[in-house]
Amino acid sequence: MNKIKKSMQLFEEAKLHMPGGVNSPVRAFKNIGGNPIFFKKAKGAYVFDADNNQYIDYIGSWGPMIMGHSNPNIIKAISKQLELGTSYGAPTSLESKTAELIKKCMPSIERIRMVNSGTEATMSAIRLARGYTGKNKIIKFDGCYHGHVDSLLVKAGSGVSTFGLPDSPGVPSQLAKQTISCEFNNEDAFLKSYEKVKNDLAAVIIEPIAGNMGFVPAKKSFLKLLKKKTKENNSILIFDEVMTGFRVSLGGAQEIYGIKPDITALGKVIGGGLPVGAFGGKKEIMDCLAPNGPVYQAGTLSGNPLAMAAGQELIKMLIKSNPYNLLEDKAKKLLSEMKEMFNRKNIPFSTNQIGGMFGFFFSNKLPKNFKDVVATNDEHFKSFLNACIKNGIYFAPSKFEAGFISSKHTNKEINNTIKVVNKILNEGI
Repeated sequence: MNKIKKSMQLFEEAKLHMPGGVNSPVRAFKNIGGNPIFFKKAKGAYVFDADNNQYIDYIGSWGPMIMGHSNPNIIKAISKQLELGTSYGAPTSLESKTAELIKKCMPSIERIRMVNSGTEATMSAIRLARGYTGKNKIIKFDGCYHGHVDSLLVKAGSGVSTFGLPDSPGVPSQLAKQTISCEFNNEDAFLKSYEKVKNDLAAVIIEPIAGNMGFVPAKKSFLKLLKKKTKENNSILIFDEVMTGFRVSLGGAQEIYGIKPDITALGKVIGGGLPVGAFGGKKEIMDCLAPNGPVYQAGTLSGNPLAMAAGQELIKMLIKSNPYNLLEDKAKKLLSEMKEMFNRKNIPFSTNQIGGMFGFFFSNKLPKNFKDVVATNDEHFKSFLNACIKNGIYFAPSKFEAGFISSKHTNKEINNTIKVVNKILNEGI
């Protein structure tokens, strides 16, 4: 059983310097009533904490470590660039080469702008959509998180759709009222909201596979409806593929569904694990950005050479190996074995996976929207997650977060995880 004495000491120290002792809220482990783990290194399928405990990692820095932690090819690419400089605040050929690779994998992207985070990508995509269309309203969907952008920190209340209630203090209600949030996968709710605001609808933004409500894929018919209505209305369809891009397939969720959005937001993977984001789409839309057009967006560190070197190397590896079927097979094996064990204990448990991305829920039926995820069993989840951490298995510490599997997860890691889960269930969660 792992003990995290040093992590707890480091957490107490961190609370003296940072709000809640963390730089991103989920790291505080409040969702599972546990204590944060402070890490010091990672290799392959494993992460190692300050107390030298080893964990089989199913988070992968929230997605980008698809080829494993500290991949030697990526380390080499970063080291090579490191010798040449860490940042110039000026153009490099690396940006064009990385952009070319992304465009090759995602044909909907004709032009791309590099930024520094997924939040910056979605924020900029929304501004561009409003500038291009001359309209103001945005439709999003409950449980789809698009970063901490003021106009996107909105979700539904008690009804199927709700207008303009901010989820956080500091977000002006007048700004929030420009955003309408509908129930995910609910065609009637979308159409109802769409009809109310279509004359001023700039964009519809969605995670095509929602990784911020635990892993809930959209129905293809639902995404086709969004595509149809935005096209009819000269509005913009934005796919937020910050989590799914290069994780569910080489061409992202849009390749799986066969639906091309007008703009795609990316992050995580395209920097090989370094801070990065991007948004791209149709040439005529993207050319509205400065310096070609009037919509302003800028970033001193955008296209940072270290991030571009790492991202370029990772994408090349993914193009060469195309590991997605193998990743899905591994995830399916792990989840099916887990489900069978939970079923034997008469504990409601459901699972899903696509490519290297997966989710599990303490419910009999797979959730199809945010409301369904909220209704899953919190106590079972908390008990199970804390037990996993104590036994060296590192799943996402929130039922609203997806899991990820890497090419470095071999049968050894999968089988060891299954053994740990069996042990936890036999001891009682």
